[in-house]
Amino acid sequence: MLNNIIKHSKLILTWAIIFGVLSGVVSLVFPKQYSADSQVLIISRDRTGVDPYTQAKSAERIGQNLVQIMKTADFYSKVFELNGASLNADQWKNLSERRQRKKWSKDVLGNMVYGTGLLNVRAYAPTKEQAVALSSAVSQTLGSNGWEYVGGDVSIRVVTTPLASRLPARPNVAVNILLGFAAGILIAVLWVIRKGQANIARSHNPSNII
Repeated sequence: MLNNIIKHSKLILTWAIIFGVLSGVVSLVFPKQYSADSQVLIISRDRTGVDPYTQAKSAERIGQNLVQIMKTADFYSKVFELNGASLNADQWKNLSERRQRKKWSKDVLGNMVYGTGLLNVRAYAPTKEQAVALSSAVSQTLGSNGWEYVGGDVSIRVVTTPLASRLPARPNVAVNILLGFAAGILIAVLWVIRKGQANIARSHNPSNII
């Protein structure tokens, strides 16, 4: 089997290159989006008898809740109520409610940095300026209104202002080319193996050969 794969290595490489190029071309068709990252720090306020480790774990739990809250329609509404002037709302207003929610959950992401109390906010938009404005609006809304969703015994502050990516983050052409290259190799290897098995089966059944 290995010898058969090595024998057809040029064919496998050709398939890999073709799939990689096709993946890159398809990626260029999709609209480009830049990303902007910011961070907020979640501090669970001191309580009598509560050790620092418990406070850190409490901050992590609050951050996990806020990551889910960021996906809600209520949070989306607050972001635009508080920061509508700095955001390009046209791309949102022209969408139906269902498509707004889908786009929001796709373009605004959050994740906790465990052990630190830091919540990363990443926003995607067609331009660097729009991505920075959206990321800033989300992080500022978390800082000013996040306590409403988790209770008042917590402090949330913006500690890292948004920084836009130098190149478009979506689609990631380089990653897609590598994935296409890998897919081409996999498909070609499977085809070579299957063809080899079919040849072996025919050689063991000469009556099937016309």
